[in-house]
Amino acid sequence: MALPQKTPTYNLKAVLSETGIKAHTIRAWEKKYGLPRPVRSKGKHRIYTQHDISIVKWLMARLDEGMTIRRAAELWGNIEEKGGDPLDYATFQQDDLNLVFENGDTLGDLRQAWIRNCLKFDEAATEKFLTQAFAIYPIKMVCLEILQRGLAEIGDLWFQNEATVQQEHFTSEKTLKRLYALLAAAPNPTRLGRVLLACPPQEEHTFSLLLLSLLLRYQGWNVVHLGANVPTSQLESTVNYIKPDLVVLAAQRLETAASLAQATELLAELEVPSAFGGSIFNLIPSLRYHITGHFLGETVEGAIQVINKIMTFDPPMQRAKPLPPHYEAARKHFDSTQYLIDFDVRQKLDKENIPFVYLEDTNSRFKRDILAALSLGNIALVSPGFKLAQQLMKNYGISSEMQRKYVAAYHQSATKRLNSDGQIITDWLSGLESTFSQYSA
Repeated sequence: MALPQKTPTYNLKAVLSETGIKAHTIRAWEKKYGLPRPVRSKGKHRIYTQHDISIVKWLMARLDEGMTIRRAAELWGNIEEKGGDPLDYATFQQDDLNLVFENGDTLGDLRQAWIRNCLKFDEAATEKFLTQAFAIYPIKMVCLEILQRGLAEIGDLWFQNEATVQQEHFTSEKTLKRLYALLAAAPNPTRLGRVLLACPPQEEHTFSLLLLSLLLRYQGWNVVHLGANVPTSQLESTVNYIKPDLVVLAAQRLETAASLAQATELLAELEVPSAFGGSIFNLIPSLRYHITGHFLGETVEGAIQVINKIMTFDPPMQRAKPLPPHYEAARKHFDSTQYLIDFDVRQKLDKENIPFVYLEDTNSRFKRDILAALSLGNIALVSPGFKLAQQLMKNYGISSEMQRKYVAAYHQSATKRLNSDGQIITDWLSGLESTFSQYSA
């Protein structure tokens, strides 16, 4: 990369016009941190090079990422000391910043300390470590490397039965509280265009969507964040009032992905662009093709890039195929019959000493996933989530044999209660039962 011209050419007024910075700010940076580095004319006036202007823009970019000016100046100096050119770095990863802060806590250290204290319900300590992290690292990096990864690690501990629901909820509550505070303090929009973000009906997991809202705000977009469980019935009036250029929806479960699909179809009818994402689309990649709209990718950072592209170029959206008639018939028939299947399963397993709560929860989840898969046009969409649920049940002491008996009972009852309209379901259950031993291995 060619270095910017280093011939002193520009006066202070020209630099202020080029960068938008205030005169007292640039003087303070020069005096306190030695950046930029103008020369003095014979009349003692500052004369800047194009390289000086690039330094100012570079420092401003670091501030936009949430870094303090002191840390940004330290980072510049550290890269120069190691023989690098800071202007070659557009963004920074953890290893880059650890070069600067090698005498202090790294993000990994702070994340582990934060996790330990979340598990101990120590609110003061969790706040202390987050405050320390935000004082050292950019906002985006702390959100991704501590809040997002930390919350995921505690979620994994819960899945493995090594953390309680209460510990997971405590962590989630503290994380959301911090994100809302950051969003309230985010800079005002600088770009034309409004993005509306919401979760579809029954979707209560808002962390990823809130994090995306925050990072989009720091990208300069005008963001309206509606949060969890937004009714599709009220979406049209909300869109008509807010007039967004893009609606972003997120789902973490198959049931809410089906609700999301209904919402994006409505938005398409209203000629409002939509985009979608969430963990369920990472678990079941084929699900992406059953949804109208732009898929945002598998990460929050990737979603920002997709949204920037949509807002800039307005590319055409993917359209989902219409639901086949036999799937709609199967959905209606199963919906009207599933309570009889639930009753049969409870009767069949009454003497198996399977906990009642387990039966109720499993029946309810199974019913919702089957209905969702049918409304999306592919019964096989149930399978990945069922495998995940199997592992969770094993972790919590529900044996593979007990699960096998449940599947057999459900298949038997469905065969009894469903007519030809429900053959899609019974055929899938037959395949599930026949391969259950493989799933349980």
